[in-house]
Amino acid sequence: MQTKAPSVHDAEPIPEAAREAIDQLLASGDLFRYTAPEDAPVALLEREFAELLGAKYALAVSSCSAALFLSLKALGLPRDARVLIPAFTFAAVPSAVVHAGCVPVLCDVGDTYRIDMADFEAKLHEDISAVIISHMRGHTSDMDAIMALCAARDIPVVEDAAHSLGTTWHGKNIGTLGRIGCFSFQSYKLVNAGEGGILITDDADLLAQAVIMSGAYEHNWRKHGEIDTALEAAFARWQNRLPLYNLRLSNLSAAVIRPQLPLVAERVTKGRSNHDYVAAKLSQSPWLTVPAKLAPEERAPDSIQFNLVNMTDDEATAFASAAATRGVKVQIFGMSTDNARAFWNWQFIGGETPELPQTRKMLMRACDTRLPARLSREDLDFIAEALLAAAEDAKAKPALKAG
Repeated sequence: MQTKAPSVHDAEPIPEAAREAIDQLLASGDLFRYTAPEDAPVALLEREFAELLGAKYALAVSSCSAALFLSLKALGLPRDARVLIPAFTFAAVPSAVVHAGCVPVLCDVGDTYRIDMADFEAKLHEDISAVIISHMRGHTSDMDAIMALCAARDIPVVEDAAHSLGTTWHGKNIGTLGRIGCFSFQSYKLVNAGEGGILITDDADLLAQAVIMSGAYEHNWRKHGEIDTALEAAFARWQNRLPLYNLRLSNLSAAVIRPQLPLVAERVTKGRSNHDYVAAKLSQSPWLTVPAKLAPEERAPDSIQFNLVNMTDDEATAFASAAATRGVKVQIFGMSTDNARAFWNWQFIGGETPELPQTRKMLMRACDTRLPARLSREDLDFIAEALLAAAEDAKAKPALKAG
């Protein structure tokens, strides 16, 4: 029986296949994506990622936040345009909206971590210019309903798929449902580059604008792989008409990322198996519940989220402490100091903190624990047993005090 807690905070290792490419880059010093006349590592990454997801175009940038920002700018939204986002997301999402000169409007989220569709539809009537759907922690909201509502009002949808590389909806890759899909290569994501992001789209005009604004000065857009007729015309339209924000990805990051793309399917399979195995064990407790996936959704999780049931604030705190004592760190979103996923901490968006009762209630009992794909069955057993025992401890301690 395993007696030591597994390390869940180590990122996915970089494949040996990346070493040769990295060494060549370091020897040449050609880390800038526009040094090579063609087929720079970043350009190859864009081509390969678009093919992997089934999109026409891709643009690699410095982060998923940068991809979201460029998406909003490419949509041509006016200053102070209202952008509807879920209230359960990472602070970088409303930050991207603010950076783009727009106003975040928060939509309530239920205890399944998904968008409350009644609140979404109601707020969609409130002069909304665009929607960002965050598939937060890989949980997919009802995209059929969301896309239908937005299409009826001609409102563009941007997918924040930072946690959803490899997730599908009705068999179609998440990130390809909206006008633009944005992904992350930060260390704790499925593909690890430390930092980095990428956006995908089938819209040549949006891609051309995003490429130029990402920092393709002069005619460097010609080094973005094969330029079809639609892209050629779009680049000609936008040349010298857009500001440069210089959010490019380096060749070194691309060299780290590219050898990991063939591993995505395997990591998705292992991550899903790990998640479902631990979820089944946690369901044995009356104090813990893991929301089920929606029918059209096939997830690609690298962590598990679960709710504490019938626990007071003191019991929730005791649960997290008991889990930590056993070597398993649990984040309770709403009870972690200055948590960047708690909407009341996003004071930079201005105005009064909105009343979002469902989201607030959910965040006060929603827990998060990493489950990297590399974990063994023994690791998973250790984590699950620690969480189950912590729940028992948390519920037993108040009773002991009362006695």
